[in-house]
Formats: sequence, structure tokens, C-alpha cells
Amino acid sequence: MSVRPSPIHRWGVYAEEFIPKGRKVMEYTGEKISRKETLRRADAPLNYLFTLDSYWTIDGSVGGSGAQYVNHCCTPSVYAWIFRGHILYMAARDIQAGEELTIDYRFDPDVPAVQCACGTVDCRGTINLKKERKPRKKAAKKGTKKTRAK
Repeated sequence: MSVRPSPIHRWGVYAEEFIPKGRKVMEYTGEKISRKETLRRADAPLNYLFTLDSYWTIDGSVGGSGAQYVNHCCTPSVYAWIFRGHILYMAARDIQAGEELTIDYRFDPDVPAVQCACGTVDCRGTINLKKERKPRKKAAKKGTKKTRAK
């Protein structure tokens, strides 16, 4: 793999050889920080924070493996698998040599929206997940009474 300029955002990670679907591509590494420290660092203009669990976050900008440069895409080539305290990037499909590796950042819909630059046909326009609409309950018609069958 190599890190070089990306048309999506700043730098990207590129496959230097074919990677088959299901293969471990890389591990997201960096400094393990608490929720309190995560909140402090999240205000930086650029950050490489990946939530590990409800308490810990990995800051890829401190001792990162290069996985922090994998850009967002709405139709990603890799996905994150958190296994025994490790964040592993796995190939979601076959990846060709020279292809930029991408992952769906899946930002929470309740945080400020961040515009997406992936440019794919299925781009949702933001790296945030869309809020799921809850189905409406149908209102009972006036004057009708539900009865239980005996």
C-alpha cells in the first residue's frame, strides 16, 4: 500500500496489489485516549479519531499505521471490524491494484453534517448517516371501536 494525494480529500491510501474480498487490509493504530481527551482533540481542524468503544478512541495522528488516511466513500472498498480491542480494515469486495481504499465513516446523523466528496453514483451528499424515519402509526378512524375477539 502507498499513501499519496487523493481526489477525495488531501491524502489517500492506495492498493499496490490485488486484495481479495474478506482479506485483512490493515489495522487502524494510534494513541488510545479517553472520552475526555477525545472531546478535547475533536475540536482540531483536522483529526484522525476512531471510536473503539464507549470509552476509548484511537487517535491515528499519534503513531498511526497510515489507516488514518483512508478516505470516506458512500460505496466503500473496506469496512472496519472491531475485534478484541483492535480496529481492523477488511476488504468489502475485491480491490484492484492502484485503487484508492475507502471506508464509510458513518458519522452520527445528530452531529453537524460534513459534506461528502466521494463523487460516486450512490453518494448521499454527507459522510453522516441519514436519520431513519420511524414509520407513522395509522390513526384509528373516528367513531370506530376496536373489540377483542372472544
